[in-house]
Amino acid sequence: MSKNSIWHKVLTHKKILPEGRVKTVTAGHQGICLTHYNGKFSALDNRCPHQGGPLGEGSIENGMLRCPWHGWDFDPCTGIPPGGFDDGVNTFEVKEEDNSIYVAIPEEEPHKDTISDVMVETMVNWGVNTVFGMVGHSNLGVADAMRRQEKKGNLHYFGVRHEGAAAFAASGYAKLTGKPAACFGIAGPGATNMFTGMWDAKVDRAPLLALSGQVNTQVVGTGAFQEVDLVKAFDSVSQFNHAVHLNSNHSELMSLAVKTALIKRDVVHLTFPDEVAFKEKPDNAKSQTPKNRITPFNISPPKEMLEEATNLIKKAKRPVIIVGHGARFEMEAIISYAESLDCPVITTFKGKGLIADNHPLGCGVLGRSGTPIASWFMNESDLLMVFGASFSNHTGITPKKPIIQVDVDPMALSKFHKVDVALWGEISETVQLLKSQTQGKTNTTNQRAEIDNRWSLWKEEKESRLKDCGNGLSSIAVFDAMNKVIPENAVIAVDVGNNTYSFGRYFEPKHQAILMSGYLGSIGFALPAAMGAWAAQGHQRPIWSVSGDGGLGQYLAEINTLVKYNMNIKHIVLNNSELGKISKEQRAAEVDVWQTTLSNPSFAKYAQNCGALGIRVEKLEDLIPAMEKLKACDGPALLEVITDVNLI
Repeated sequence: MSKNSIWHKVLTHKKILPEGRVKTVTAGHQGICLTHYNGKFSALDNRCPHQGGPLGEGSIENGMLRCPWHGWDFDPCTGIPPGGFDDGVNTFEVKEEDNSIYVAIPEEEPHKDTISDVMVETMVNWGVNTVFGMVGHSNLGVADAMRRQEKKGNLHYFGVRHEGAAAFAASGYAKLTGKPAACFGIAGPGATNMFTGMWDAKVDRAPLLALSGQVNTQVVGTGAFQEVDLVKAFDSVSQFNHAVHLNSNHSELMSLAVKTALIKRDVVHLTFPDEVAFKEKPDNAKSQTPKNRITPFNISPPKEMLEEATNLIKKAKRPVIIVGHGARFEMEAIISYAESLDCPVITTFKGKGLIADNHPLGCGVLGRSGTPIASWFMNESDLLMVFGASFSNHTGITPKKPIIQVDVDPMALSKFHKVDVALWGEISETVQLLKSQTQGKTNTTNQRAEIDNRWSLWKEEKESRLKDCGNGLSSIAVFDAMNKVIPENAVIAVDVGNNTYSFGRYFEPKHQAILMSGYLGSIGFALPAAMGAWAAQGHQRPIWSVSGDGGLGQYLAEINTLVKYNMNIKHIVLNNSELGKISKEQRAAEVDVWQTTLSNPSFAKYAQNCGALGIRVEKLEDLIPAMEKLKACDGPALLEVITDVNLI
């Protein structure tokens, strides 16, 4: 035994490995093929020298150890092949002590930083410290670098059950915080599984970093196992999209990726060929930081456009403010300005919750998922001031009113039609300028009493719709109960379908943050996005999510992820055993309703089987008590509500 070798116990009792058998064991990081032949225990390097086949999964045939991959033979004690060939395998010293088996392995050399280490450390330095993904054979080098950063306390890694959930979780994280998280997959299917969640982030302008493994460069183009040209595949979804090469400027490549995600509010992608990920870093390579790499964004609008805007505001009697998702971090300034004008504040659906429905100026959501309050005040206005909204068809901002549009992205201004005044600038900076130049110079009507009256009318209407029947509860009942139970500071991730339209109309946010798959409208978003929200703010805020049965079915296995990491997420599923929105669309298209029914498990029992709290409700009187149990639970919990597909 070498002075620098260390003994490792590999079998607690020698009876575990009978005579004539082989077994894979691990000593430190060394894979060992342990053999028991002719009364002797022997230890061989577990990797076949040809294709790396695991010899410990082979067998002893006719006195020879046979590789399970291609049938090559070796002496089970010496590792020497027959026929005088020189492609044998290394052996290690073995000893038996107290019926246990020990193997002596040379002491490992200290870890030498790899290209992956430099790039992952740079990623962390730039603030990307949360990763959702799955580890596999073609991303092991990057995963090992992440493990080292996690061990140092610099990174949080969450292993998910499907890479699609990883991308949605990263998207939800970014939508809530404005900062990127990373999703992580292997070459081929692991990477392509992330595609939908990447598009969700892209179209909603959420920064996201996608990292993928890749097969060895030497086999690219040969049709190798799981070979996909990932740079080409992700070119349409990624603003910055590159493969990492041996001679790349590695830390700069990662810096530019994260910088692009932050500044462009977009998706970026890097893929790591296997041999690059494990390669020792160049001698002069070191990680980078964002110091002095990003300029402040307090951009002020051009003076001539600001003057046009202030002139319109000074003349307006009934101005209305409309805020979209792009204004979510600037609401304090916007609400303060609205209060000085006594004007209503309406949100887009993606902006739901940016102002509380019980605020004296809050008018709820505009558009297809909205309320009659919002549409009333838009129609009665004489000026619309639009902050961080994209003028989608779903929202329905009328072009027939004078419009001032404010956005930090100049391409978003007058995107679909000409507006009267387009203000390119950072929103809070622009609001402060508007306020300072119009203070005391406006003559707006105080619309607070009218807002209060409109809310009273709408609440009476909602109350009249609150009912259930023999086929289940109404979605209105579910969201009415949520109004009474969900904490005011919660984050709520919602899905896609009739349940989401009902949420837009009937849930009355106070200070909750709402996350949704906006422009992509991807079913299955809610639960993974809640995972992203929990990773970002789960220790400061309650995290809830809502979906239909179709949406939850997409990523049902992630309940296991919630349990694994004790994610304190509360999920409400409206189970009507149907893709109700699709049925509704088929009727609207005047075709037969076809293939929209669902065969569901008991979602509550499924949650229980995973180790979470699961509750099923079928009666109205049980709804609020069940939600209270969810709220009181210290850990993941699911409420399954049996609903009527016709009561939305």
